[in-house]
Amino acid sequence: MERPAEFNLVTASDGSKLVLTGDWTATSIGEAARDLYDAIIGDESPTSLDLTGVGRLDTAGAFAVIRATDGHIGSDRVSGRPESLRLLHLVGAAAAAKPVVAAKPRGFHEMTIRIGKGVFNLGHEVFETLVFLGHLLVAVGRTAGYLVTNPKRVRWAPIVSLMERAGLDAIPIVAITSLFIGAVVGLLGANMLRQFGAEVFAVELIGIAVLREFNILITAILLAGRSASAFAAELGSMKMNQEIDAMQVLGVDPFEALVFPRFAALLITIPLLTFVATLAGLFGGLLVTWTVLDLGPSFFLQRIIDYVGVTQFMIGLVKAPVMAVVIAGIGCRQGLEVGGDVESLGRRVTAAVVHAIFAIILIDAIFALVFMELDL
Repeated sequence: MERPAEFNLVTASDGSKLVLTGDWTATSIGEAARDLYDAIIGDESPTSLDLTGVGRLDTAGAFAVIRATDGHIGSDRVSGRPESLRLLHLVGAAAAAKPVVAAKPRGFHEMTIRIGKGVFNLGHEVFETLVFLGHLLVAVGRTAGYLVTNPKRVRWAPIVSLMERAGLDAIPIVAITSLFIGAVVGLLGANMLRQFGAEVFAVELIGIAVLREFNILITAILLAGRSASAFAAELGSMKMNQEIDAMQVLGVDPFEALVFPRFAALLITIPLLTFVATLAGLFGGLLVTWTVLDLGPSFFLQRIIDYVGVTQFMIGLVKAPVMAVVIAGIGCRQGLEVGGDVESLGRRVTAAVVHAIFAIILIDAIFALVFMELDL
């Protein structure tokens, strides 16, 4: 049973002595620490300290004694059992140690540190992306096997639901944006070509720009801001609520249940949205050429067929599956990387949109170089 911490002031020949008794621990010290401090700094301050009568002493009690005697009673004037004195020395050394403040790097040193961290983070991102792709390929292969052996195991319901959200619901924004893009291209082409008396070539300009570039580019960028962010937010929320961990405990592969349906939905819907964007862009250009250049719809469509052709449309459509894989992959991967706080969710959703748009523009530039080398 613990004894309460107590102390007495005893008068000796060489001055007053403070004698501590009882157990000086965190649970028994009570108000004795404050009373000890007041007694030492009083008018009759003691010159020595006796800890021989102390039963149990822990770090809390040792710190209270050191705090009270610091600057008033020298360490050579403290007597007691060896273990008590040893604990006082250890706690005193720890209390006297000052925190070490690391010097902040500046100038060239700071720049090299930031470059090193950036390279390390880039390597980590590449590694995690390869892990994600490997896991996704396993899920795709498993689902392809289900299509042959047991089609009922394929999760058709989420695929159809995601197709509606990422496809049908996106038709209005894709069509309206492509309509205005086609109209702007037609208006700029008509004003520039009018200087050379070649207004009729504005039709070819609209056709090539819309069929080859703007249809898939506008569709992919809109879905990057619309679907990639939604995928990241949905999977990130599930990660924060530990729903994905629960699925793994139940033996359900999150890639098969969550990631693959989003890939499949975008693979199916982006080509359809690209076709809608093509029609809307050509219609916007047709309206401009009809109203500004007085070129009728039949003339516009005939020149598109004769001088633009289907090849330009196929070049744009070839990019659609690649864009779908990039958008779904970046959105799902960023969602699965969300931590346990809301700040992490916001960072990952923002990163999903930014990375997806950057990847879309980069891939489109690569396609342009490849088709240029192929003379297409």
